[in-house]
Amino acid sequence: MFGWLPGLTTGRGHAATPPVHPKFAITPPTARADAATARAGAATAPVNPRFGVTLQGVPQTLAPLTTLTSSLGVTPGTVMWYEQWSWAANFPAAEATDVARLGAQPEITWEPWNPADGVNQSDYSLASIASGAHDAYLNTWAEQIRSWGGTLRLRFAQEMNGDWYPWAEGVNGNTAGSYVAAWRHVYDLFAADGVHNVIWVWSPNVSFAGSTSLTDLWPGGASVDAIALDGYNVGDTTGSEWRSFSDIFSSSVSQVEALSTHPIFIGEVGSGDAGGNKALWIQQMFTTLRSWPQVEGFTWFDFNKEQDWQINSSASSLAAFRSGVASYGL
Repeated sequence: MFGWLPGLTTGRGHAATPPVHPKFAITPPTARADAATARAGAATAPVNPRFGVTLQGVPQTLAPLTTLTSSLGVTPGTVMWYEQWSWAANFPAAEATDVARLGAQPEITWEPWNPADGVNQSDYSLASIASGAHDAYLNTWAEQIRSWGGTLRLRFAQEMNGDWYPWAEGVNGNTAGSYVAAWRHVYDLFAADGVHNVIWVWSPNVSFAGSTSLTDLWPGGASVDAIALDGYNVGDTTGSEWRSFSDIFSSSVSQVEALSTHPIFIGEVGSGDAGGNKALWIQQMFTTLRSWPQVEGFTWFDFNKEQDWQINSSASSLAAFRSGVASYGL
């Protein structure tokens, strides 16, 4: 989620033109770590297909992933990262291959914007995408993904029901219906290019007061393969309160179940420490997930950014996560 509090479940303020993307450094990656070393470090760990993670610096370096795998005794089944249209000129095939060789499925959150320029970016309006202004770029990625040949999860223009990204309706000149038009244009272009190795992930934020209706943003089942919901426990911070995993996600899970029978995932989740017991929160998250067979997996946002969302923010949090993931989905 855009702003300093990602994935919020109530409407809270955020900077209109932040100097940097809040979730990760926007400096283009340079050096990549030795993937063979990372693979060796994860070789003895089982893969949990229901557990995904996104980590600072990954996949340009796999060292943080190796460390996490060692700490948890399990390799995530999905490794997700972010690519922006403003500088990701090409599909990162080498990085996707490195992730796949670990036994994990690569997932890219594909963002049509320049994070340094805030919400109002006419170059990245939904109308510009739907009208074909970015087709040369889209065709490049489509052809490169097809040639790469592995299975890729592509989470295009996430959290579109909020107002913190330039692809949200009601900002940046975007009108009602423009998100669906842009989504379908991108999907249709990939289909026309013969790309059959993409899992298309439609990923709204959990609904909150003032958010755009999920029904109005649903592109239809023919152009979606999976649904993912983003939500965070920001804890006892300004304008916020401690909320359980179930409190954050249950209503929105029901909403997307009413829309479609597609697989449901948690696209991004994390918990801060302020105002509650994070280790207990994690334990309760896994209890809830085990009771929700309709939710097929989750991706933890393992960054120390607006808050310390990391699994190992404390020894007790790490222990709770290790115990929970060991009993979830293996």
